Amino acid sequence: MQRSDFEIEICADSIESVLAAAEAGADRVELCESLCEGGTTPSFGLISVAKQWVDIDVFVLIRPRKGNFVYSQHEIEIMTKDIEAAVKAGADGIVIGCLTSDGEINTAACKKLIAAAQSLPVTFHRAFDVCKNPTKALEDIKNLSVQRILTSGQQNKAIDGVELLAKLNKQAENAIKIMAGSGVDEHNILEIAKRSGAKAFHASLRSEKEEPPFYTNKNVLFNCTPEIPEFTRKISDSSRIKLLINQLITNEL
Repeated sequence: MQRSDFEIEICADSIESVLAAAEAGADRVELCESLCEGGTTPSFGLISVAKQWVDIDVFVLIRPRKGNFVYSQHEIEIMTKDIEAAVKAGADGIVIGCLTSDGEINTAACKKLIAAAQSLPVTFHRAFDVCKNPTKALEDIKNLSVQRILTSGQQNKAIDGVELLAKLNKQAENAIKIMAGSGVDEHNILEIAKRSGAKAFHASLRSEKEEPPFYTNKNVLFNCTPEIPEFTRKISDSSRIKLLINQLITNEL
């Protein structure tokens, strides 16, 4: 494949991951916080600094909390304000997803958020993977001003959802891009690409990074459970991103 034949989006919840994505040649980042909770809205500061330091596109996740994607009116107002802030900070695109309590696309809420994005490109995120009827949901999203759907094919990992991904890809035609995400890495990217027909991929490709030595009081912990390492973080790994890209370039699909 030629490099221009596919796009790579890196899910980044830190400035280090943003820098790694840009250095490795990714097309853009989906910027968020709290990846361990599925991702939530990043701060104004993180968006601003990311835009200051990289030339690739920065798409901003708009998700006010963990949990489901059924939002109250207050939460929709919060998301609208967050989109306005992201636009002000220089975001290149917005990532949203709202459902009704019966598993349908909440088109009214989505339209309000899309309007707040002021013509920026919009991705519908993996709320799609928990909707009731993916075929109908795709048609509903087609009727919104959305450029991409991020999906694992309604499975926990994209590698297990390739059959639905292939069907969605065919149904989408040229109206909207189907972006495969969740568990996509340098080891399975070729199989996912071949079996799904997807040309857009979303991955985090992180490695553990220990903090350099510093003084701390080991009697004080800030994580909610002792099972979560206190001083180890996961950062997108530029070498893994480069390897994934190289897999697509050097192999025939």
